[in-house]
Amino acid sequence: MAIDWQQLAEKYRKDYIADLTTLVGIDSSRDDSKATKDYPLGPGPAKALIAFLGLAERDGFKTKNLDNLAGYVEYGEGDETLAILGHADVMPAGKGWHTDPFTLTAKDGNLYGRGTSDDKGPALAAYYGLKMLKEQGILPKIKIRFIIGTDEESDWTGMNHYLDLEPAPTLGFSPDAEFPLINGEKGNVTFTSTFTGTNGNGLVLREFDAGLRENMVPRDAEATVENGDEVQLTADFDKFLAAAPVTGDVTADAAGLHLHVIGKAAHGMEPKNGINAGTYLATFLAAQDFGGDAADFLGLLANQLHDDSRANKLGMAYTDKVMGDLTMNVGIMTFTADEGGLINTNFRYPTGTGAADIQAGLAKATADMNVTLKQGREMVPHYVDPSDPIVATLMDVYRQQTGDTTAQPEVVGGGTYGRLMKRGVAFGALFPGTQDTMHQADEFQPEADLLKAMAIYGQAIFELTK
Repeated sequence: MAIDWQQLAEKYRKDYIADLTTLVGIDSSRDDSKATKDYPLGPGPAKALIAFLGLAERDGFKTKNLDNLAGYVEYGEGDETLAILGHADVMPAGKGWHTDPFTLTAKDGNLYGRGTSDDKGPALAAYYGLKMLKEQGILPKIKIRFIIGTDEESDWTGMNHYLDLEPAPTLGFSPDAEFPLINGEKGNVTFTSTFTGTNGNGLVLREFDAGLRENMVPRDAEATVENGDEVQLTADFDKFLAAAPVTGDVTADAAGLHLHVIGKAAHGMEPKNGINAGTYLATFLAAQDFGGDAADFLGLLANQLHDDSRANKLGMAYTDKVMGDLTMNVGIMTFTADEGGLINTNFRYPTGTGAADIQAGLAKATADMNVTLKQGREMVPHYVDPSDPIVATLMDVYRQQTGDTTAQPEVVGGGTYGRLMKRGVAFGALFPGTQDTMHQADEFQPEADLLKAMAIYGQAIFELTK
């Protein structure tokens, strides 16, 4: 069957944008403070899942909702299953937007809104690829399951729930990364360093707060300082801001001096793409007269974690010729004089090193501090050989649709649902040369790219199931 996939995708443009408008309009960031039995991760993720499944029900697909944590759309029959894994949850919007993050906004050929790039826009494009097959009357020779998770940006609660109830897929792709294709993903582990809340006899660090999630470079950082020379501190802070690649402001009231730094948010898989407001603020404060745990908290951030995405200062720098560098993101930093503090560090590591080496490096760095170190969830490196038929088929489709005959599969630091499958990869939808705004303010994806991705997904699903 000869199909002009791009021409077919164009016919769905209006419907696709209407459906994306619906999905982007739901703030589907996880909010445990609003969790209920019906909304185990808060209302947003469940509502986005229900909306996604509702689109499929409208289009005549078989669907199943697994306790508002995950769900799937099914098409075709067979003993083997091709899985397409996307997610309906998003990162918190954060500050710095020039449009409403939960209103799809078209501007200069781009579609702005939280989730347009990660992952509602790409996941919906992949769903429309499946829809094209169905509405063309194409019956796959194996079963297809389009699986939707609701907690990819945090703990993968939704997909883990799916795996508790349904057979684990072994073959498929996740439309949650970039083109041409991701056949390898680094390991992923987070460590939390916890401090008690003592201060010395000088300045008092009353509060410090930066970061929203472990896998996001913090855009904003705030601190409240007591017992200092406010005039001198303000002058020193202004001087610091003038020399640093950040902006900020300072105010004073009865509670003390309030310092605010604005950096640049970015995806935690490559911290160099962002500017960490938290470590910059800590660098300024570490030079002041703090003592006790506050001094240790600020000193660790300023002297051993700041502006060092490759963990050189910790003695953990490591590079693998296939998977590349170990990277470190300092995602969450909090401290209060009453409750103490924590520093959350997220590492993406290649084959050849691992959590034990990372923990040893952190333990050495904090050996003289009153710090408790705790390891979080770990995902080991994942790799699918480029000769595997799923890689070869998807690469062939990409090359046909784009004309880029030299494109090669890649290894990245990001973690996608693709790694849940033995023969699983990540496939789109960010094209080479397109600005990566995932986890950032003013997240967007070019409208034309999303339509092109739809065509690629349509042909890819066809070729993998014919």
